[in-house]
Amino acid sequence: MIVPPKARLQTFGTSMVNYYLVTEDMDATNQSRVREGVIHAEKPELLTPAFFRRLLLEGFVDDKAEEFAQALSQNPEMFNWLRYGFKMRKDEIRSYDVHESLEQVLSKVCDEAEAKDDPFTAELTGIDDGREVCLLKFMVDVIQSSAGGNMEDLRGRGLL
Repeated sequence: MIVPPKARLQTFGTSMVNYYLVTEDMDATNQSRVREGVIHAEKPELLTPAFFRRLLLEGFVDDKAEEFAQALSQNPEMFNWLRYGFKMRKDEIRSYDVHESLEQVLSKVCDEAEAKDDPFTAELTGIDDGREVCLLKFMVDVIQSSAGGNMEDLRGRGLL
């Protein structure tokens, strides 16, 4: 189960996504672990055809390379991407065990998160051994769901 943040990642600033990750101990009955933390998603950077053209032509002197780079520049709709950076701040993670079922713990965590009324809070469940992969996959999903709105923000400011 994933309850994503209500807000999308910011286009022109750093977003801090607060998460609660609830996992179940597979070796014990009615034992769950709650991990709280923050993932910082840095401001997305627009990668344009002009950027790729400079990147592609660094050290190239062949006319065919110049023609290829020029062709890329003439199809900007195909080559505008946003690059996101994100860091996991493990030093800010709090972890604790709860002697209740996963469902009970998740219900309490969701209530606690809802009470904070933070649009950048998410609740997740996952497998304890794969918890970091779970967080990374979650952030990839958040980035993908934010990208369309971020691109619209950039268009709105004439940056695309």
